[in-house]
Amino acid sequence: MIGARELSPIARAAAAVLAPGTPTAPVPSVIPVILRATAAESVGACMRVGGRRVVDRAIRQLARLRDARVIVVTDDSITLPHRLPPNIERREIAGDVDVALARLRAELGPETTSVGADTVWLQPGRFENGIRVIDRASRRAAADSVYADLQREADGIFDRLINRRLSTALTRLLFAKLPLTPALVTLLAGFVGVYGALLVAAGTAPTVVIGFAALQGYVVLEGCASVLARLRLHQSALGAWLAAMTADFVSIVLILAVGRALWGHGGSFLDMEIAAAGAAMTLFSAIVSYRELLRQGESDVSKLRWWFAHGQSLRTLSGAGSRPIKAVTMLGRRDVLIAISLVLACFDQLPIVLLLLLIVAISRAGAALVQLLTPGWRLRPLM
Repeated sequence: MIGARELSPIARAAAAVLAPGTPTAPVPSVIPVILRATAAESVGACMRVGGRRVVDRAIRQLARLRDARVIVVTDDSITLPHRLPPNIERREIAGDVDVALARLRAELGPETTSVGADTVWLQPGRFENGIRVIDRASRRAAADSVYADLQREADGIFDRLINRRLSTALTRLLFAKLPLTPALVTLLAGFVGVYGALLVAAGTAPTVVIGFAALQGYVVLEGCASVLARLRLHQSALGAWLAAMTADFVSIVLILAVGRALWGHGGSFLDMEIAAAGAAMTLFSAIVSYRELLRQGESDVSKLRWWFAHGQSLRTLSGAGSRPIKAVTMLGRRDVLIAISLVLACFDQLPIVLLLLLIVAISRAGAALVQLLTPGWRLRPLM
């Protein structure tokens, strides 16, 4: 999320535009933020948005700010988590709240920012765009804003048009209300994807279509896991690794299933050999991706820097030639492959599905091979 780890640098920008030679006070490296958790904010702070209390959501967002010292000011009107993140401290106040807040602002300095624990904002450092929750109507408005923002994070064509909309709606209606972690939803999606691939392997016309429909459901459920992680601000390296490995495993099982379906129903063993070769290349590209995750210190595959992207990640790719690269990589995305395969399966065109999967496997393996031979200095991020 853009701006997820920085505060709005109003004071710093003002200092930067002063005339040269003008003496300026040193800008503090840590900006103080006051989170007001008093009786005035208690009604909205205890309401839930996306299955989480507004105050808990605010604390999680503030914990992601690297350049902030956060003080939670409380008069015990709101129950706070027993353990607060390292950059957040608790300050008990008694008596007149306004007087206590004024004293704290004077203590912390003029750059102090204050925000209510009953406020929902999308970007942790952009408090001015927050929505204050005071009743059911404002709670619903805040929830609508959060879920609408989650839909904009889809990358693929079908994800953006269909899948992410379904994932967001399903998460809002079901998963956000259940005590499920994003990792559990990812595993559930993986089981659905493998089950769909096994149905495809059966080879009969209606079963193949049902199998690809189940695979489409797998894509939607995997999107639910991503939406749930962002909704609860619970994105982790372990979750990203689990999602990547599940997706690769389903891709390998799928191409083998298509080859088995063709071999068992009118085809030859060559179909199975082609599928096995495609599965091997998919496994090779997956292993190289995992190696790059470790080498580049990332957890999300979309943040990897690739040789064909001139050392940039596909998420931030820009410059000359970026549009063709984005177009080609988008055609090989999982959401596009499964959607096209479902349509082809409806017309009993499994050979074309196998050919499509093989082409994608060859292109990924080729890119992975060159990546393996590319010196590390070519992939370093630009300063």
